[in-house]
Amino acid sequence: MTSNFYYRDNELYCEGVKVSGITKSVKTPFYLYSKKGIIDNYRDIDAAFGQVPHLVCYALKANSNLNICRILAREGSGADVVSGGELYKALYLGINSRKIVFDGVGKTESEIAYGIKREILLFNVESEREIEVINEIAKGFKRVVSIGLRINPDVHANVHPYDATGIGISKFGIPFEDAINVYEKAKKLDNIKIVGLHAHIGSQIKKLEPFIKSISKLVSLCEKLDGIKYIDIGGGLGISYNDEKVPTYKELAQLITPPLKKLNVTVLIEPGRTVVGNSAILVTKDLYLKKMNGKNFVVVDAGMSDFLRPGLYRASHKIMPLKKVRGEKIIAGVVGPICESGDFLGDNVEITKPDVGSYLAVKDTGAYGFSMASNYNSRCRPPEIIVDKEDFFVVRERETYEDLTRKEKVIREL
Repeated sequence: MTSNFYYRDNELYCEGVKVSGITKSVKTPFYLYSKKGIIDNYRDIDAAFGQVPHLVCYALKANSNLNICRILAREGSGADVVSGGELYKALYLGINSRKIVFDGVGKTESEIAYGIKREILLFNVESEREIEVINEIAKGFKRVVSIGLRINPDVHANVHPYDATGIGISKFGIPFEDAINVYEKAKKLDNIKIVGLHAHIGSQIKKLEPFIKSISKLVSLCEKLDGIKYIDIGGGLGISYNDEKVPTYKELAQLITPPLKKLNVTVLIEPGRTVVGNSAILVTKDLYLKKMNGKNFVVVDAGMSDFLRPGLYRASHKIMPLKKVRGEKIIAGVVGPICESGDFLGDNVEITKPDVGSYLAVKDTGAYGFSMASNYNSRCRPPEIIVDKEDFFVVRERETYEDLTRKEKVIREL
């Protein structure tokens, strides 16, 4: 457990706030974040690259809550965005457009135009056709637009297949062996300026070796090209969900700083999970206990519409009580109310048999938690709360039933 979530007198605390006290005023389920945890994580990453010119661009896809992004912006963070909506949020919060990098394999013409108009730092492009489209749109604005080439280094990161983005058969990036040819073609375009090289090989990576291989390829490529000002190493470093040992950005920086220093470039880093992942818990209420053919089930009020990772990735998250009590230990599936067999928060979890009406916390849910929440089964998305020392603030209200129909129209003629 991180130092920002701890037990005192058998009660779970977030910073200086007793979590069970929050349940008296905010109904479950809800996400609860530690502001200190977010800031500490960001500062650790920023300090790790202190020996080279660098810019940390927080990946909004991990969690784009306005207040979380605002906290990071105040720390000096830039933004890695992958949609027009994320770009809007970043600009809305006042993040300097020259600190914004636009990634993504399927940028639309309107998104590209939006980025050009707001003069973002650069677009990381993923295909020859995308380069041509950006050039055409830039010509209409009578501007020269900075781009980086996202390289697919064909490096296996040994992660869940859905998280692997740097292998040769994935949809992402330009094949490494085609990079020089693409660069030479793009150089001839009047409204494009190639200023960067980028690689992002996956998510929840637990070894440094894949990063070393990927960055080595970027370095070797950079040495053959002119005009490269930025090396964007992406993100993807993992966090410890179940006490497994994972490397840190400090350890990564120590290995890659020497070759990057020689290039005289600015290093861009795009962390998401490592900034917000362990800064949050999902708090849920025990509704029912049941047993099916010898298997125990704890039915709670949070489900896959609130937290999709276990069902989508078979991700394992620790589950703990808000109040430690003595009692019978059971092995159980902690499941939600959604009409899907894949609706579970934990399977075969060892847990003290909970009383109906007690509360549980799912650990390390700050990244790809609320950001992947949905209205499946017409359920209202949960609130988000940030703790700052002794205070807590509801920074996103729970949706209401009225919200579920607000954007729909009943057409009488149908």
